[in-house]
Amino acid sequence: MSSIKLCFFAALSESLGVRDENYPLDSTISLDALKKALTQRGQHWQALADPSILCAINQEMAAGNPDINPNDEVAFFPPVTGG
Repeated sequence: MSSIKLCFFAALSESLGVRDENYPLDSTISLDALKKALTQRGQHWQALADPSILCAINQEMAAGNPDINPNDEVAFFPPVTGG
């Protein structure tokens, strides 16, 4: 079975209690479908439904609802602010 690597950063990682994991995936899935599947894990996972959460696929910022393929790396992180 193929998988994708999920990475969670900053406060998002802390609230979920996980930094990274392998997620089983045998065929293409949209980013929105992946988020929906992950939010069904429980209350803390609802944070991924927040539109301010940023996503990168294979270390490139994702916009819209791109497809995710087996063996991709998907990273989620809160908005970055500077000071």
